[in-house]
Amino acid sequence: MAQLEVHVTPGAATDAVGPFADGTLRVRVTRPPAGGEANRAVLRLVARALRLPPSHLALVAGERGRRKRIRIDGVAADELERRLQALGEV
Repeated sequence: MAQLEVHVTPGAATDAVGPFADGTLRVRVTRPPAGGEANRAVLRLVARALRLPPSHLALVAGERGRRKRIRIDGVAADELERRLQALGEV
């Protein structure tokens, strides 16, 4: 199990994942924050970017804020770091 800090921009013009910088992954989603739509979109996009099934990700903190923490199962911390680095850095 690993954890990932994420900074989310809901209501963006396009969905995008990255860059990964200073230990935080930036994610932009077109979905609004109302009703948890943005949270579901974030989990789906991050799972796709990390090449993992969405069921391996769970939101553990930040449900109502832009800063979130995601638990990621099924990938070792060093492998997660390698995949995040592949998303690009600032």
